[in-house]
Amino acid sequence: MGILNITPDSFYDGGLFLARERALRRAIEMVEEGANIIDIGGESTRPGAAAVSVTEELDRVVPVIEAIRDTVPVPISIDTSKPEVMREAVAAGAGMINDVRALRAEGALATAAELGAAVCLMHMQGEPRTMQENPTYGDVVAEVREFLGARRRACLEVGIAAEKIIIDPGFGFGKTVAHNLTLLRHLAEFKVLAAPILVGLSRKSMIDKVLRLPLGERLHASVALAVLAVQYGASIVRVHDVRASCEAIRMTEAVGQRPEYMSSLASCL
Repeated sequence: MGILNITPDSFYDGGLFLARERALRRAIEMVEEGANIIDIGGESTRPGAAAVSVTEELDRVVPVIEAIRDTVPVPISIDTSKPEVMREAVAAGAGMINDVRALRAEGALATAAELGAAVCLMHMQGEPRTMQENPTYGDVVAEVREFLGARRRACLEVGIAAEKIIIDPGFGFGKTVAHNLTLLRHLAEFKVLAAPILVGLSRKSMIDKVLRLPLGERLHASVALAVLAVQYGASIVRVHDVRASCEAIRMTEAVGQRPEYMSSLASCL
């Protein structure tokens, strides 16, 4: 999954793709580099980021979705928690809803069910602006797994098909470095939820905390984490650096003979 943020303040690529033409070129480039999905977001969820109105988010993402839907031959995902944005984005051509709040906003669950798009349910402790202030868990793996299982059941109850549900443990969203490392180490335990697992670790601050590396120097660590995520059970990795990640994952899979993640992805989209 290639990341395409149409925001001025995302932690890595904020401001780079606000112009529709630049966003379109980047989407095409990521597909050429091997992306199977393009994930478009119009509101930063980094700690401390300012909230964005529905109108502003729509103004950012809908023209980009419309620009790339007939050009980019892969599914488009909309990264949003707002039902209004979900509705307009799917109408514009998005086929997946990637929600950091796991469809907990008022009206989001019903809207997703009505739209019939694939959904990705992410775990987050707290709210994006304050989530990293003091995240605490008794058993981070058990608590995150229980939350995602409950959200999956909520989706099934409103008629979202099981094969359209993806889960995301939410690395960096209300977790310390120790929590993140534990979740990754035990990622296979989430397979009991019978849903493809999405992992987003690209360029995140945990790399800086472990290796003391600024944003611009986190490529190699990000690729290593993407490879590890696939080895531990991820079906989808959400990345900024598509070519490097794809090459590393494909080479690893050639050695390990693990092509089945593509079939689980295809069943969702």
